Amino acid sequence: MANTPEVTVGAPDGLGLRKVQIAGKTVGKAWSPRELRKYLDRAGVEPGHDIHWFGGDSTVWPDGRGWRRRTIGCLMFAGLLATSCPLFWIGISDSGDALTYGGRIAGFTVLVASVVEVFAAVACVDYWGKRRWRYSGVVVLAGVVIAFLCGVTLLLLQIGERSTRYRLIGMALTLASSLALVELAKARAWKGLRNPTKIAIGAVVSTILAGANLAYSQIYVPYVKTPLVESGAEFRESNLEKREGPLYVTVHLYVKNAGEVPVYVLDSQYWIHGVPASSRSDVKVEKDDLIYDGAFVKPVGRVLNPGEEIAQDSVVEIDDPESRKFEAIRAQTEVYVIRKDRMKMSSEYERSGVGGRALEEVAKKEDIPAGTKYMYRSDISNSSEILNVTRGRLRITVFRVSMGRWSNIVVDVSPPGDRVKFDPLHPLGDLLQSEKLRARYGLSAVRGSTTEMPYRELLEKARAVQKTAEPPK
Repeated sequence: MANTPEVTVGAPDGLGLRKVQIAGKTVGKAWSPRELRKYLDRAGVEPGHDIHWFGGDSTVWPDGRGWRRRTIGCLMFAGLLATSCPLFWIGISDSGDALTYGGRIAGFTVLVASVVEVFAAVACVDYWGKRRWRYSGVVVLAGVVIAFLCGVTLLLLQIGERSTRYRLIGMALTLASSLALVELAKARAWKGLRNPTKIAIGAVVSTILAGANLAYSQIYVPYVKTPLVESGAEFRESNLEKREGPLYVTVHLYVKNAGEVPVYVLDSQYWIHGVPASSRSDVKVEKDDLIYDGAFVKPVGRVLNPGEEIAQDSVVEIDDPESRKFEAIRAQTEVYVIRKDRMKMSSEYERSGVGGRALEEVAKKEDIPAGTKYMYRSDISNSSEILNVTRGRLRITVFRVSMGRWSNIVVDVSPPGDRVKFDPLHPLGDLLQSEKLRARYGLSAVRGSTTEMPYRELLEKARAVQKTAEPPK
């Protein structure tokens, strides 16, 4: 009898577990008499051995609602693990491919949050089990708080946007995490911490500072920096091949990024007009007589980095120059750009040009502006993956429209499945569908300065060059 070990079963704790001690050593905790018997058999204690009961006899086992505990644990495990999957995808994508430095830092932060969610899911097994680890409740609480913040963020980013499946995910995530927070508050999940109040205050302050830093780098800085793109034209030399032949005028066209923001050049155009002579002239010249128009930035969709300049010399041919009653020749340029730090455009845009019969086939399937000569189209993505999942896919389409003496460019940004309708009374529409998209992607039309040169001066220079080039008789 002296070697018979003393068996003690303690009072039930908050989970209904009763501590089991054999010979003064704790061997585990039991939910039920069956688990108690396992510990006793493992220690070699025969049935019928005397047991000292504290906090209730052998009939007191409070874990009668074990199914509820296991159900809550399984739901939290599944929810935290499901939350970590999109966070991991977003974090991996943004940490390497975000357009800004702040976006990549945010990607690393999201990636760390996904890892915390995985640890929280694993801690659920212990916390809703026998709680062998002291800090399992704190880890679960941190994971649920992150899930709640993710749900709220998804809902906030969806404000004013078209509805996507992530709106439903945000609503479900916010509701489920709120219920989980209530359950963890009832169970006092933070009991493992020595100074929970100080740690909570530190976590709140750190979250506020991180959010302010993220808002500054992701929202304030990009919107304070505005692109500065300059464009223009200059008349260079002119010449005549022979006295009755056409007049050739060389026009220097350029576009320069004088700001700090890189841009995509969606398309460009320039016009060469003949300015009519004075009304006292006997010959009436039609106003703004279009001599030539075309594009001067090729290929389309190329990136114009800060400080970079694109220039091209174009030779314009004027037939029968002696009979033209122009007072001056006018040159104008226009470039359509979109900010590269707010969106990404694939290289397919350059190769997507459609014109001629192919454009006629497109016009049978969808609406295009009247007088369209050609169009370019490509899918675009936002500056970060979190914006892609909340705003959905977008597509940019650029139309080159002819209007007699003028040509213009119409730009549309819309989801791929939307059918865009153009008003026949306003065929050019707006530069964008709304001011919201204009501000979001920084799409703008840069109209270059107007350059004029007296027509007679061009003729005189061309004649002088011709005389110099003629060999002496």
